Amino acid sequence: MATEIERKFLVNGDFKPFAHKATRITQGYLSSVPERTVRVRIKGDKGFITIKGIGSASGASRYEWEKEISLQEVEELLKLCEPGVIDKTRYLVKAGNHTFEVDEFYGENQGLIVAEIELAGEGEVFEKPAWLGIEVTGDARYYNSMLMKNPFTRW
Repeated sequence: MATEIERKFLVNGDFKPFAHKATRITQGYLSSVPERTVRVRIKGDKGFITIKGIGSASGASRYEWEKEISLQEVEELLKLCEPGVIDKTRYLVKAGNHTFEVDEFYGENQGLIVAEIELAGEGEVFEKPAWLGIEVTGDARYYNSMLMKNPFTRW
């Protein structure tokens, strides 16, 4: 079992000049219940299936399992997904010893930009770049599985 520890922030400045990679992501959810989210994703030219468990009280850590699958399998599974698709570009932005994953959303989540950082422990110290906004770790509205049900533009 793998535990993912990450913190999530809104972005309130220009991060793109610092990005060293950008990848388009399309994903859907076979199950979006918090106890077991199951998503399929096309990330660039690769396909993945991911299972996540319920988060800790802080929302910073939870079980995560991911496996690469073929694009054909993802396309077939997307047909079985719950309504709503997440469409975004993920930028990788290095800050200090860490790399932030900054997601710029499209479609019904247009205007939302969220940065996530994976950590070795919930209390790990990390550099906070000037473009990083308020922390939203644990705020379920910002989970991708919730954004497909209640998109940002409807808030």
